[in-house]
Amino acid sequence: MKKSSTVIILLFIVVAFVGSLFYFWKRNQKSPITYTTKSAKIETITLSTIATGSIIPEEEVSIRPNISGIVDKIYVKAGDQVKVGDKIASIRVVPDIQNVQASLNSVRTSKIDLENQKKIFDRQKKLYGQGVISANEFDNSQARFEQAKQSYVSANENYQIVKTGTAKGLGNLANTTVKATISGLLLDVPVEVGNQVIQSNNFNDGSLIASIADISKMIFKGKVDESEVGKIKEGMPIKITVGALPDEEFSAVLNYIAPKGAEVNGAVQFEIEAKLQLEAEDKIRAGLSANASIILDEAKDVLAISEGLVQYDKETKKPFVEIEVSDQEYERKDIEIGISDGITVEVKSGLSKDAKIKEWNSISIPEEKGK
Repeated sequence: MKKSSTVIILLFIVVAFVGSLFYFWKRNQKSPITYTTKSAKIETITLSTIATGSIIPEEEVSIRPNISGIVDKIYVKAGDQVKVGDKIASIRVVPDIQNVQASLNSVRTSKIDLENQKKIFDRQKKLYGQGVISANEFDNSQARFEQAKQSYVSANENYQIVKTGTAKGLGNLANTTVKATISGLLLDVPVEVGNQVIQSNNFNDGSLIASIADISKMIFKGKVDESEVGKIKEGMPIKITVGALPDEEFSAVLNYIAPKGAEVNGAVQFEIEAKLQLEAEDKIRAGLSANASIILDEAKDVLAISEGLVQYDKETKKPFVEIEVSDQEYERKDIEIGISDGITVEVKSGLSKDAKIKEWNSISIPEEKGK
């Protein structure tokens, strides 16, 4: 009885051991692998780099006053079209008391001198009539009298200019009225009535009254990284996309690359400018942020394949692909490649359009359920 029990236990152990071996063997069996294929296509491959920046007017003029004072009137508002000579604003002069006093003293002094020269002239004129003095002395006296009259007139005009900003007979030259110096669109009028403004001179830019620009002439101004600046050159075509106008694209031509870079956040960047080629119906505002796609190289209507299909020889580093010759059987085919945008690469030679190229993302055949 003990023998039969022992035999049964041993048989059970053997069966369990064999079953375990079979289970692990079955589990370690690899599923058969099949490869998918792709064909080449005729595509246009564009190699480009992106520059960020904004749209600004090619010509923008700042209007500043030639006299200090208070803004008395404003004749325009931002967004208005103006022509050369149109009134922008008028300035009410706030005279400086020291300058007024000095000019008033000059008037009084010139008046005293004029009265004195008149007395001398009248006396010399009488003596000349009596034949006491020569004509030369009389002419000198008359000249000094005329000069005194002119000095008195100039002193009065200067007094009026200091006090009011203009003088009689100088209406067309009066600088109390600020006028447009170019024709264009008023981009900004940052002052209001009652604001104090400072005149523009050699030591001060002066207060900004308005900025005017011709919006039919716009440029893109941005920056490119130092790693890309060596690949671009003036005259390259550019495509401009504006964040506020996502459905529109504008053409431009690169016309400036800064000769010197500037460090921005630890990276050296170079400033670039590109002139936009706008149509009459294009409406674009100054200051909009934009991106410029600079076309570095382009291959139109060429045979192209996915970059992931290309393999490289370990020794020669030359590119090749594997072409299907029969069901799941492939052979190597050396190719010559051209430009690549990182996703698609141009095939210059060594491959036909109808060839089926092995795709390296292998797919295992799934086991049937229940097995």
